[in-house]
Amino acid sequence: MNGPARLEGIAIAPAESVALENVERVEAIAGRGLAGDRYSTEDGHFSDPLRRPDAVTLIAAEAIEGLNEDGVELTHAESRRNLLTRGIDVNELVGRRFRVGAVECQGIELAEPCTYLEGLTRDGVLRGLVHRGGLRAAILTSGEIAVGDAIEDLGPAEGRAPTAAELADPD
Repeated sequence: MNGPARLEGIAIAPAESVALENVERVEAIAGRGLAGDRYSTEDGHFSDPLRRPDAVTLIAAEAIEGLNEDGVELTHAESRRNLLTRGIDVNELVGRRFRVGAVECQGIELAEPCTYLEGLTRDGVLRGLVHRGGLRAAILTSGEIAVGDAIEDLGPAEGRAPTAAELADPD
C-alpha cells in the first residue's frame, strides 16, 4: 500500500455473542477497552481478569480480503475484531508499541481464530484465519479514535504491558 497505515473500521458489541456494530468513532479507555464494547465491561466470551491487559483486537483488511479470495466470505464485524487496519502487518506489532490516532497501544499476542468464532460464523473461518486472525493489544492511553486515523509503529515495547489495575493506579 502506498501511504501511511490507516484505521478502516471500528466495530463493538455490548455483550458476548451479540453481533458487532460498525461505528465511526469510539472512546478508547486505557486498560479497559473501547467504550460500549463487551470487553470494557468484562462481558466478552474471553473476558478473564488474568488475561488483562488485552483490551482491544485488531485485524488487517488485507487478511479478510485474502480469506474472501480463498472462498470463505467474512466481514470485519463477523471477525469479532474491534479495529480494521490497512497498510500495516498487525502480526509484526506483537511486543511493540503503536499509536492509533492519538491513542497509544501495545501489541500483546496474536488473536488466533478459535472454534467459538467459527461457530458464530461459518466453516473454514478457523483454518482460513490461522496466523492472520489479528492482534490482541493493550490500550495504554485514553482518547478518541476514529475511522481514517493514522496507525504508527512506535518501536519495541519495554517490558510487558501494564495491567488495568496498574494503569488505574500507577503508584
